[in-house]
Amino acid sequence: MKIALLFLVLAVLIVWPTESPAQEVKDSWITSKTKMALVTDKRVKARQIKVETQQGVVTLRGKVASGEERTAAEEITKGIAGVKSVRNTLEIVPEAKRKALDTKDDEVTKAVRDRLAADEKLKAASIRVRADNGMVTLMGTVPNAQVKDRAVEMARKVPGVRAVRNELQLKS
Repeated sequence: MKIALLFLVLAVLIVWPTESPAQEVKDSWITSKTKMALVTDKRVKARQIKVETQQGVVTLRGKVASGEERTAAEEITKGIAGVKSVRNTLEIVPEAKRKALDTKDDEVTKAVRDRLAADEKLKAASIRVRADNGMVTLMGTVPNAQVKDRAVEMARKVPGVRAVRNELQLKS
């Protein structure tokens, strides 16, 4: 089953037309190609890696078992056509600690989401929350800088949050 899926995806990648120099590569296409490249490379466990692309900049998130796996994921991603740069935020977490850490991260994520949803100024904002080893990332769009700062302030107050990475964008 896994091999059949792999062949199907590879066939699509081969048949899909390549972009001309004047044509901009779509972020969704870069994300898909990156995910497939990670799945087909035995040096990494692709299921543990989340891939996001914004204007050709690929962000790798998640947990890997070693520094070698982290480096391999970045190298694979840099080799994808259309990738302008790579933000490697993968955290190294040994397999033995991963289950307990994932459970704690789920609790932290829920607590931050609940706190943001309970705040009158943040209810309407489009904020996604992710926690990796106590490192909370806020993503999405907000109407102004005050809301952006408030979201970070509220997230920092949640027990279990070691640090907050603010990737919130202002609505244009």
